Amino acid sequence: MATRTQLQLEKEDRERDAAFKTALHGKTGEGRKGFVAMMGKDHAAQKEAVDEYFKHWDNKASATETEDTRKARRDEYATLTRHYYNLATDLYEYGWGQSFHFCRFSKNEPFQQAQARHEHYLALKMNLQENMKVLDVGCGVGGPAREIVKFSGVNVVGLNNNDYQIERATKYAKQEKLDHKLTFTKGDFMQMPYPDNSFDAVYAIEATVHAPSLEGIYTEIHRVLKPGGVFGVYEWLMKDAYDNDNPRHREIRLGIEQGDGISNMERIPVALAAMKAAGFTLEVNEDTADRPDEYPWYWPLSGELKYMQSLWDFPTLVRMTHVGRGLVHRFVGVLEMIRFAPRGTQKTADSLALAADSLVAGGKQKLFTPMYLMVGRKAKA
Repeated sequence: MATRTQLQLEKEDRERDAAFKTALHGKTGEGRKGFVAMMGKDHAAQKEAVDEYFKHWDNKASATETEDTRKARRDEYATLTRHYYNLATDLYEYGWGQSFHFCRFSKNEPFQQAQARHEHYLALKMNLQENMKVLDVGCGVGGPAREIVKFSGVNVVGLNNNDYQIERATKYAKQEKLDHKLTFTKGDFMQMPYPDNSFDAVYAIEATVHAPSLEGIYTEIHRVLKPGGVFGVYEWLMKDAYDNDNPRHREIRLGIEQGDGISNMERIPVALAAMKAAGFTLEVNEDTADRPDEYPWYWPLSGELKYMQSLWDFPTLVRMTHVGRGLVHRFVGVLEMIRFAPRGTQKTADSLALAADSLVAGGKQKLFTPMYLMVGRKAKA
């Protein structure tokens, strides 16, 4: 388990990243979201992003995966993650919304309400209070940050290494008139651009899984927290039932990693040890996916109509059926063929579909959790 000082961190180049954002996304970050934004990308820049991302996955099946292959992904963790979200952000907003995370579901609970409840629960367990200075590590397009600002009255700084997501997050904060409580910073969460002891609290929702080392990212979070500060995280982890010598288990794990831009997913004991090694005293640790909910966290990806609670759920479920995915695959292929959609859009969508299948399989077989909750506290001075 590598520490931050033992890792070879990627050198940041913000001018390069900003120029690539402009080349690929143009002004789509200022306009409409989702599918419409997806069609407005520069074709040459899209090809570059596709090539850079998929070079880590093409012809690298789980059966032949080596430690050198995994190390190559860890060594380029920031580039891998940045290009993943260059490719996937519009698809996420089109198919999922602006909070890029899973959640628990209660009976007859609407999707977005369930997501908000998941965010509120983290804020509750962290005891976030009015006007605290809080860091959101890996903030996406700011959906959870906006919700937590409204719920807790805190002041949030969102950290993100993807310029396009920062542009969209800033736009949404202004639209909801929350920009006086919510700002965004470009940066690598393994080498944060903040002084020691900067924040009252830090949270991460399904984001630190992109780190090359959990001990490394947790140590960096510990550094920027004030003495006595609290860190809360929903972590993606492989569970005790996962057996790396089982070919099907490895296939599921690699499908999740490839389809979600993850360089190195770990097991639960590794995460717990990393929190301790980083200097945190654990106050809460629980796999919230193990709660006895009638509707599992993965139901929106399952395509199983038995989970439909209302007509509003039908579009979500039907597009995840094999028929629905097949139609999307062929439709996007036609758009690429007539050069309306940039090359690589279909490949990206297919990779997300692979992730969905792997996530559902991992959830059903109790191999994987996207919501292992940990709350740790930094010692007082």
